[in-house]
Amino acid sequence: MYKAKAYSVASATSQFASNTITRREPAEHDVQIEILFCGICHSDLHQARNEWKEVMPTVYPCVPGHEIVGRVTKVGSAVTKFKPGDLAAVGCLVDTDGTCPECKAGFEQFCPNMTLTYNFPDKHTGGVTYGGYSDSIVVTERFVLRVPSNLDLAGAAPLLCAGITTYSPMRHWGVTKGKKVGVVGLGGLGHMGVKFAHAFGAHTVVFTTSPDKKDDALRLGADEVVVSKNAGEMAKHAGSFDFILDAVAADHDINAYIQLLRRDGNITMVGAPNKPLPVAVFGLIFGRRSLSGSLIGGLPETQEMLDFCGKHNITSDVEVISIQKVNEAYERLLKSDVKYRFSIDMASLKSE
Repeated sequence: MYKAKAYSVASATSQFASNTITRREPAEHDVQIEILFCGICHSDLHQARNEWKEVMPTVYPCVPGHEIVGRVTKVGSAVTKFKPGDLAAVGCLVDTDGTCPECKAGFEQFCPNMTLTYNFPDKHTGGVTYGGYSDSIVVTERFVLRVPSNLDLAGAAPLLCAGITTYSPMRHWGVTKGKKVGVVGLGGLGHMGVKFAHAFGAHTVVFTTSPDKKDDALRLGADEVVVSKNAGEMAKHAGSFDFILDAVAADHDINAYIQLLRRDGNITMVGAPNKPLPVAVFGLIFGRRSLSGSLIGGLPETQEMLDFCGKHNITSDVEVISIQKVNEAYERLLKSDVKYRFSIDMASLKSE
């Protein structure tokens, strides 16, 4: 075991503060990574403030962070894919059973015995897992990903959650050139959805409640922008979409978007509203439309996504902050005051 620097929160109402945590020394199949950048995900805020206590109560001290990009510093004797000096990434998962049907199919995110990157029972130490708001992390090689060298590392960090969360359903539902794709909400997830839909060659339409987001949506790759409060604008697109990605976590009328799907069209939820959304079933029945959800992606698909981003030079739009600004960043996140993700420069932790 060794000591690592980190920023942790001691309770649901505490501020983040500098702390020391214990990490395991790399075993034969492990990779040790110096963390260079860590993105801030909205789920970090939920977890730090114990807002998911009904399903995933927070264990304190909590060190969030599952959008990790860094450089390999040490590898175990059985590691074959990485060597010291390599760029590497870690996402939302650090362990699964590897034997269930989901793991064998490459869908590790659905493994019933998965271990999340933070606030989850740690099979190695007996405590809980600690995430990327830290100077280093040790992860089994199977859960370490390669980062294309041409990508800006600060912008690459959010790809490990926001990126794969939006890429995976588009791949699953066959978004390609010639398809018409909608993206609902232009935030941390939505802006990545626009970039991917555009890169896949789809005709991309952004739905937003804010007319002042039009220019940014077009800059990101949208072909059209629809103000969802305008019934006339919405009606023009009725029955025309092959796929819609819904990235809104607030309460909203899902039926208005179901009506925009063509026959056999799909709308996938990646935003997670706190309250159930009423669904008018007849909107699905007429047109054989479908409503589904999607959760990050498996390891093979996450690597595919990173390679795709390298080929198309796709990264998240980020505001880089020091670790000392994380409390302020959380307050701004609540106000949606960021375009479009925060990325922590972990070099700032060295001054602690």
